[in-house]
Amino acid sequence: MKYVQLIPARGGSKRFPGKNLIQLGGKPLLAHSILYSQRVLPDVEVYVSTDSEEIASVALQYGAGVIERPVELSGDRATSDVALQHAAIELLSSGKEFDYMLHIQATNPLRPEGMMEDALQILESGKYDSLFAVSPLVKKLGRLADGKFLPWNFTFGQRSQDMEPLYFENGLLYASHRDLIVSGHIRGNSLYSLIVDHPFGHLDIDTKEDFELIEYYYDRYYGKIVQGKCPGK
Repeated sequence: MKYVQLIPARGGSKRFPGKNLIQLGGKPLLAHSILYSQRVLPDVEVYVSTDSEEIASVALQYGAGVIERPVELSGDRATSDVALQHAAIELLSSGKEFDYMLHIQATNPLRPEGMMEDALQILESGKYDSLFAVSPLVKKLGRLADGKFLPWNFTFGQRSQDMEPLYFENGLLYASHRDLIVSGHIRGNSLYSLIVDHPFGHLDIDTKEDFELIEYYYDRYYGKIVQGKCPGK
């Protein structure tokens, strides 16, 4: 199997302006995902899709290739599917060959050790056209009707350990076959859900408060080891 890695990182963010380049541990946020990609898959090329010259400059500084994303594919309503489709077509048009595109997000800078290796082992089986990471969610959920709480996934008095397991899309990793992405999708009919049961699965930066939580975990896990290494499971 041949792979390429893509990190979408547009310049605009209304809730947290400039978040893709904010400093974390002395490096721009984007750099952490580039360095992670280079470390876990040193033979796989890393590209950053962006509409920002500043982000493109940082990507090049850390050894990633740059795919210039059109403005019309970079707004608040632009989907990841469209951004990846554009990147895949650009790469294929330039003669770059790959079977799967691995998609990670700059806003998920902390990833558990072994996650990427587990994902590639699953993809190498040839059974799946796509994969994404999920994490378990143990919460007693319900909805409100006229101020009354109506349980959805549990009954009152039920123990948490007896509840049916639920999972959420954590954003840590996506992988999609080339043909699937070119058609405008990142999830196919044979989608594999990779379970990541680790605190990092709950960390994604949308707001300043999210980033402050990331800083805490970064100091907690990375502060005692060589910078650039990933913490273990």
